[in-house]
Amino acid sequence: MQNVFQLLIAFVGLQLYTVNAQNLISNPSFEKFSICPDEHGNVAEDVGSWSKATEGTSDYFNTCSSKMGVPNNFNGCQTAAFGSAYAGAYFLAPNNYREYIQGKLIKTLEKGKRYGISFYISLSEKSKYAIGDIGVLLSAKQMNIKSTKVIKRPSLKNEKNNSFNYEEIKKPSFFKDKKGWTEVYTEITASGTENFLIIGNFKDNRDTKTLQAEGTKNASYYYIDMVSVLPIETSSYENLKVDRVYAFKKVHFPVDDYGLDVVSKTDLKSLYKHLKKNPEMFISIHAHTDNDGNLSYNKSLSNKRAKSVANYLIALGVKQSRIQWYGYGENKPAVANKSLVGKQKNRRAEFILSEKRFIPKSRNNYAETLFEDD
Repeated sequence: MQNVFQLLIAFVGLQLYTVNAQNLISNPSFEKFSICPDEHGNVAEDVGSWSKATEGTSDYFNTCSSKMGVPNNFNGCQTAAFGSAYAGAYFLAPNNYREYIQGKLIKTLEKGKRYGISFYISLSEKSKYAIGDIGVLLSAKQMNIKSTKVIKRPSLKNEKNNSFNYEEIKKPSFFKDKKGWTEVYTEITASGTENFLIIGNFKDNRDTKTLQAEGTKNASYYYIDMVSVLPIETSSYENLKVDRVYAFKKVHFPVDDYGLDVVSKTDLKSLYKHLKKNPEMFISIHAHTDNDGNLSYNKSLSNKRAKSVANYLIALGVKQSRIQWYGYGENKPAVANKSLVGKQKNRRAEFILSEKRFIPKSRNNYAETLFEDD
């Protein structure tokens, strides 16, 4: 009975987290489906809220299927990044053949507001090429172009009674990972007409940057999972004082998890801008858990949460020598652990800025500093 209750807590906590994140894509990880896929090109027929933008045969994969399965399918082997399903499409193929996936937004984007768009992709094992350019196209009306060729942006001018917002996402090292999943992220300013999101390659073969990827198919086929469109609530990290504890404004963790979602990463990018402007500053990351689970497990989980924050700041460009991190487990709750909301607030991360140089590294937490209070 206790296990059932803990699962219920986890589920409700996840729902609260999802609501707070305000993802505007319906069925973001393709888990809801009407028909278990058994044919190529049936993403529009099989999956709710998703469709094709052209006559290209975009695909749907699910663990329920043998032909269009997860992890094994006609283009290789890949587990889902989230849940048990994902979509797939050719982003590059001979004769400028293309496939796109098109998702319906829950509501029209607000004019002038900034939104973060993200999704996870993995290059299929059989793909001979990785590409360096991927685009996202937002449209007022659903696209249904009678062609299997590339959607080129100049041709969109011929689409009457529709409006578009486009953003190109470039990756200098190419989207080449075949073993894991790569998060793709960009931001747009809404024009106030956007109702659909289209993901794919909007360049022809001649203009697409490619990299050899040791596959057997003369193409680039990508699996796609967990698509998000989230309003960016700008966090201000100006006028911060040294040796004072600050809570990250938008960094909260789901139950029993230490991953960072798009909202959390956007918040950390705001802090990174402050650290970049103030290179003399050093930062100590402290992470916490609620009181579910035992003390040793929570200590380990909080360490992972602190480390994930530190690693992301390092990935953005902060030198490792300027960062230390530490997990307190459940020992320092911000509020009482008497409700789901209270527990969610305690699954948090905090930071302290200092002008003191850290003591040279003496453990796995990158550095120690004289002001650490553990």
